[in-house]
Amino acid sequence: MCAFALAAAGAPAARAAGSHAIAGRAGSVLVAFAPAPAGGAFEAELARAGGLSLAIMSAAQGSYTTAQLVLDITQGARIASSAYRTPSPPALRLVRTGTSAVVRGWAAARRRAEAAPQLLEPGLLAAQVPGGAAYAGLGAGGADAALAADRSGHIAAVSLGSAPTLLARVRTLLARRRLVVCDLPGGPEGAADLSALSRERVAGELLITVQRTPDGPAGALLWAGAAGLAGGAGRELSSSTTNQRGLISAIDLAPTILRHLGVTRVPAAMRGAALRTDGPLRSSSLRSLMARLRVIGGRRLRALAFLLCGWALLLSLSALRRGPAGRRRRAWALRTGAVAVLWAPLVALLAAALETSAALEYTTIALTCLGLGAITDALLAWPRAPIAPALVTLAALVVDALARTQLLMRSLLGPNPILGARFYGFGNELKSALAVLVLAAVAAAVYPARVGPGAPLQRRRRAAVATAASGALLAAIEGWARIGAAVGGVILVCLGTAVATVLLLPGRVTRKRAMIVLLSPLAGLLALAVLDLAAAHGTGHYAGSILHARSAGDLRDVLERRYSAAWHELRNHAMPAATAIALLCAVLGLRWRERLLAPVGADRAWQAALAGGLAAGVVGALVEDSGPVLLVVAVFALGCVLSYLWGRPPPIGDSGTLHAGRSRALGSAPADARSPA
Repeated sequence: MCAFALAAAGAPAARAAGSHAIAGRAGSVLVAFAPAPAGGAFEAELARAGGLSLAIMSAAQGSYTTAQLVLDITQGARIASSAYRTPSPPALRLVRTGTSAVVRGWAAARRRAEAAPQLLEPGLLAAQVPGGAAYAGLGAGGADAALAADRSGHIAAVSLGSAPTLLARVRTLLARRRLVVCDLPGGPEGAADLSALSRERVAGELLITVQRTPDGPAGALLWAGAAGLAGGAGRELSSSTTNQRGLISAIDLAPTILRHLGVTRVPAAMRGAALRTDGPLRSSSLRSLMARLRVIGGRRLRALAFLLCGWALLLSLSALRRGPAGRRRRAWALRTGAVAVLWAPLVALLAAALETSAALEYTTIALTCLGLGAITDALLAWPRAPIAPALVTLAALVVDALARTQLLMRSLLGPNPILGARFYGFGNELKSALAVLVLAAVAAAVYPARVGPGAPLQRRRRAAVATAASGALLAAIEGWARIGAAVGGVILVCLGTAVATVLLLPGRVTRKRAMIVLLSPLAGLLALAVLDLAAAHGTGHYAGSILHARSAGDLRDVLERRYSAAWHELRNHAMPAATAIALLCAVLGLRWRERLLAPVGADRAWQAALAGGLAAGVVGALVEDSGPVLLVVAVFALGCVLSYLWGRPPPIGDSGTLHAGRSRALGSAPADARSPA
């Protein structure tokens, strides 16, 4: 039974006394931390409190602790826990000094923040509030009290006591201080307090409620609510940090509080963005989103393993038959499975829309991918099949972003907001994979070369133009803040496309062409800057992290954070082995490139596509914070493309005629295409 029903049956008399003046004054802010009920239905309690707009809040970037959450809120900025010299923050404890207090452990927290690769200023929030902040707690107080501490760890006013006196003490503090932090009790008492705070809030007062939860080794998503924002109550919250309705970040609270208190200039060290209301509140949708975001991380590799097992089963069944018919079936299974993997990004969007159980999602992804692989092979002649997943997947991603359906965020290949680093756009798993997919689609579209005077050179020029145009389009999609929001994606796509384009141009690779390849990422970033400033008004991912950097030190910090995160990823779980295997495969692929591309006669377009895809993976590993993940994904995608090529339909019998049907091969490349790259 909901705690609010119990509270309505009879609240303590101490709460009733003077309850019609719980709120202090207009222009004040109350931040209330509330524990989740035993049943876990915290969102329902927030909704029934009335007057609140709700959202899911990303509470950590890395492992979650209450102390780090509070520090992140006070400084309005955060980095991954692995980027600190000591991943865990020091314990924070309240120490009374008369009517005020200090936070023990604060000096250690400041030293830890000063050594971090970003400007972090714990206590910056309270330091901007005239007269400082206050805290009303239960018993000896908790770590949440640190939210009211200024830069020195001092809290201007403190009131500790029992739960029945909490509302009266909050009322007293709000009459004197503009920012008050309080800890609500659990159970029916806390529900009644929250309901009273929301119901009796005066006009102009901002109430922010944050769920309190135990520390954990992984990231955390918490429920949060706000009353008093422009746009009215009963809405979903959002911010420019997440660009997702119903989703906010902990670092957004400080800018929101300062804006409400009339601080005209939010400190530059605060990287969050003020909260805003965004559409009517749909509690069931938010609950569904919360449940979905909590399972994405654990399902990713399992879903891929299930798909690969389906492919392996298909190959095993095709091996049961011998002779020419058996060879045709094995080739068909090889093509179908390879193309099925290329369809995975699109099918992941479809599976996200269904939001099924884990087993059903794995089965849906595997069967749908294999089915699309078989249909694509039947409809498109070999080696045209990569064209279909490339075009349809990019179109679906663009539509999802512009229509704000949030399917990518909910999919297994989305940015995974529970990690706290990215909330919208393309995650690192997609960036290099899309580069490989698009380059392969271009090679498939221009294959085979036609025989005739001057035809090979004309074909290569057309292929070079098509490759450059496709790469430019993909770079725009990955870089645009409303769709991909991937700065690193622009760099890897530009360089990978430049490599492929140069290899397709007639003549040898000259120093001038090599310089064009090296300068291509700079041209892409310049174009992205113009697009970001024009389309996102300077609030895009690129503008926020690079263009708004205040000094060379800020840029150095960005690079240091990225490479420290990449180094951490390299040492994570099975990634060292996966990286070593990917590097070995890349080296062997370069050495045996003509042999690997024998099914297409070492066609120049396919050579360029594979070289560009590998270059994209290598560059992605060097510029992205996920580091080796992009290389591993690129090499895996290239392996699928090569598997598809090696599934070329074999001749039938002794006649030498090609495999009949829509999956027939188109023919071999001319001598020019078989020349080494």
